[in-house]
Amino acid sequence: MEWIMLLLAAVLEVTWAVAMKMSEGFTKVLPAIVTAVGYIASALFLSLAMKKLPLGTAYAMWTGFGIVGTTLLGVLLFHEGLSAGQIVCVVMIVAGIAGLKLLA
Repeated sequence: MEWIMLLLAAVLEVTWAVAMKMSEGFTKVLPAIVTAVGYIASALFLSLAMKKLPLGTAYAMWTGFGIVGTTLLGVLLFHEGLSAGQIVCVVMIVAGIAGLKLLA
């Protein structure tokens, strides 16, 4: 169950980060609200996951999922570019996330 909580926390982290970008400096109300609610919900689910998961594993995976998710959505939704070096780094983050899960 703690892995499901961690996954929900990660999805919500990506949600609030994307909503923050869409809020244009909190000038758009709906994305600003999604940002605030998503941020709080993400922290709540992360804290629930950390009841059973080690701090280092849970936090690293949460931030790793956030990096990968926001990077992909930045490319897809906001047409942000990625250099070859950035792609290599994101792939290494994915490998690190997989390693943490397999070795936890």
